[in-house]
Amino acid sequence: MDTPDTGPSGDVEDLLDHLRESRGFDFRGYKRTSLLRRIQHRLDQLEIGSYGEYIDRLQIDVDEFTALFNTILINVTGFFRDPEAWDQIGSVVIPKLVADKEPGDPIRVWSAGCSSGQEAYSIAMLLAEALGAERYLDQVKIYATDVDHDALAQARHATFDDAAMRGVPDGLRDRYFERRDHRHAFRHDLRRTIIFGRNDLVQDAPISRIDLLICRNTLMYFNAEAQARILGRFHFAVVPDGVLFLGKAEMLLSHGDIFEPLDLKRRIFRRAQATPPATPRPVRSSAGGGPSAADVLGELRSRGFSASPVAQFVVTVNDDLAVFNDQARETFGLHPNDIGSPLRDLEISYRPAELRTQLAEVKSRHEPARITDVEWQRPNGVVQWFEVQVNPLLDGEDLLGVSFVFDDVTIARTLRRELERTNRQLEATNEELQSTNEELETTNEELQSTVEELETTNEELQSTNEELETINEELQSTNDELKVINDALGDRSTELNRVNDFLQSILTGIKAGVVVIDQAMQVIAWNAGAEELWGVHTAEAEGRHLLDLDIGLPMTEVKPVALNALSDPTYVGELRLEAVNRRGRTITLRLVCSALSNTHGDGNGALLVMETVPADAGTSVNSLQ
Repeated sequence: MDTPDTGPSGDVEDLLDHLRESRGFDFRGYKRTSLLRRIQHRLDQLEIGSYGEYIDRLQIDVDEFTALFNTILINVTGFFRDPEAWDQIGSVVIPKLVADKEPGDPIRVWSAGCSSGQEAYSIAMLLAEALGAERYLDQVKIYATDVDHDALAQARHATFDDAAMRGVPDGLRDRYFERRDHRHAFRHDLRRTIIFGRNDLVQDAPISRIDLLICRNTLMYFNAEAQARILGRFHFAVVPDGVLFLGKAEMLLSHGDIFEPLDLKRRIFRRAQATPPATPRPVRSSAGGGPSAADVLGELRSRGFSASPVAQFVVTVNDDLAVFNDQARETFGLHPNDIGSPLRDLEISYRPAELRTQLAEVKSRHEPARITDVEWQRPNGVVQWFEVQVNPLLDGEDLLGVSFVFDDVTIARTLRRELERTNRQLEATNEELQSTNEELETTNEELQSTVEELETTNEELQSTNEELETINEELQSTNDELKVINDALGDRSTELNRVNDFLQSILTGIKAGVVVIDQAMQVIAWNAGAEELWGVHTAEAEGRHLLDLDIGLPMTEVKPVALNALSDPTYVGELRLEAVNRRGRTITLRLVCSALSNTHGDGNGALLVMETVPADAGTSVNSLQ
């Protein structure tokens, strides 16, 4: 296979441009050697010989983007990876961070390049240990970002298998994870403080006002220019004296002007002091020294907005939260420290409704939008329903920002649903009444018809009664006749019993084994000699097929003789054969088989007589007429 051009002006630039334009991923800042090696690995897997051919593959197979990104982006992470460094974070950095905060002050953490989320959950456990669960829920917000959608999706599930949990100490695992379906789920109440979202460190704006920024073993994949750009954004994101926690392969040797080491061995850095921004000039008051009419009007507008019973907030043209009223704070848990934060970093951007798509549409079209049937469950368990109005705020043709208004339609929705339910019940009741009325009319006609039928039936019963009297007389006569016949049958039955007893005494008196079979070779008689010879009782033998009996008689030799007797009413055959008696001993047996026929000469079955003879009494005779 030909190796694709790896030079800076080769076809690889076309591939990187295609990835940036079609999917928004800019890999130009990655170290070129590592990047080309991973791309080449993917081309080798597909047996593709050029970047141009691979671009064609990406255009016709959208799933190939995922395979390529999984090859380029190495999502390796784990709980408390490099335990010594995490011990320093838990024992030194976090206690100082907590000590510097007043109760109620927000603690903001950013896990950049979070992969499947283990580092975000690790810092959450350390902060919860330091603050306690109640204070943690009140103060902490953790932002976890990555460019890999699949990794973010996995992180949001907050469940991990046994292998992933090996780095979690037993005590933390017991306090912060629950066992669910052979996996470990992070505590649901603490999970709400962690917000996962996509962020490209090279292109996207950083998250601001961060107290602790964790970016471990991510910068190493970028070249020096991209690293400098990313670190500049990190410096903007971190508050004064904020902490940057890097991976053990990352040094920041050339960026000491923006981050200074706190613990170089464990790659823990602090934001270097920078020149403070200029203080805004105060607004000039009226000539009399008191508030101007404009100030009073502005204050009235602000108070009116805050006191509105409808939850609402406004974002700037750059999608940063500008202002929100008291109802929005109470309903959605917004905090004054959220002012200035990008909307995408706030929970309200996707819950109770996905607002970012509507925001982009309103900004592009300068037309309001509406989201209906938005359900929101407050912490106290109360469920509210909203209709969200998204309105552009325009100054002529210029867009100043976007307003989000949450109209509470819970009562109206409840009343509407109750009205719909009542209407359905009324319709069902009306249909039932109509059906009942029709059934009553039908029943009335059926009753009238039944009366007529009863009258006819009465006449028929009268006629039938007369017929029954006649039949009764005939039955009495017949009964007398049957009594005579029954007496005759009783005499005949007595005679038959006598004959049967006589035949049974004959069979019993014969010491040889006697078996009688019918035309179907079913056993109809089995005497005591047969019982003694084969160990099978009469009740077990009679009614069964001769060949199905489990006795020591070689049926392959008996079967032809029996069939001859059944087919020829004059047949008599004799066999001398070796058999095994009921005691399991080998005996020499003489078997005579003869046909049974009635007075008309028709065959009725066959008679088999079997007796043991001395072994030297002579040779076997196959058939004798």
